[in-house]
Amino acid sequence: MKNTRLVFSTDPKDNIKCHQCKELMAECRCRPEDSVKEGQFTVIFRLEKGGRGGKTVTVMDGFPRNEDYLKTLAKELKAKCGVGGTHILSEKSGIIEIQGDKRDQLKKILDGKHIKYKGV
Repeated sequence: MKNTRLVFSTDPKDNIKCHQCKELMAECRCRPEDSVKEGQFTVIFRLEKGGRGGKTVTVMDGFPRNEDYLKTLAKELKAKCGVGGTHILSEKSGIIEIQGDKRDQLKKILDGKHIKYKGV
């Protein structure tokens, strides 16, 4: 554990804060983001209804933990399917949730991006 901490600095690179824990980057303890390489990961599809008021949600689990990659991919998937959704960073992987049963459309899009998948 570190016994000292930065109190004041005029150097701009010392004042950058982590977007997750709001600590200075030198003192940040967050897990680093994974790099994204095609073919390195396999996405797992599943449908969920529980706890959502009976609405069906397509959940894709197994993406790398990379906020920028997840955000842009989720935005593209939502636009191409014409529905809403979200992206979540869990402890182990990235998750994208798309509203409705859009498995067929999503699988075609992932095939075009050369992303492997399995599941329902």
